[in-house]
Amino acid sequence: MNDAYDLIQTVQLTEKASLLSEKLNKYVFRVSPRANKMQIKAAIEMLFKKTVVSVNTCNYAGKKKRERRADFGRKPHWKKAIVTLKEGEKIDLV
Repeated sequence: MNDAYDLIQTVQLTEKASLLSEKLNKYVFRVSPRANKMQIKAAIEMLFKKTVVSVNTCNYAGKKKRERRADFGRKPHWKKAIVTLKEGEKIDLV
C-alpha cells in the first residue's frame, strides 16, 4: 500500500475546498483510511512535484443506510487530508 496512487483516491472539489485553496494555499484530498500523514506527504510530493508544509487529517464514519428489507447497510468509512503547500506553489486541479 505504499504506492502513491493507492493512497490518494480523489480530490475534493467543494466550495469550501476551493476557498481554502484560493485563500490559504490548502488542498483537500480523499485518502485511504490506513494512510498516515508522512505517507500522504510523500505521495503528494511525488505525484504533483510540490513541497508540502503540513498535513491535517480527519476520519469520517460511514453513515447507516437502509436497504429494501428491514436490515441496514453502511457506507464505507473514509479519511480526508488537508494539505498545505509551500508559499507560492499551486496545484492546477481543473
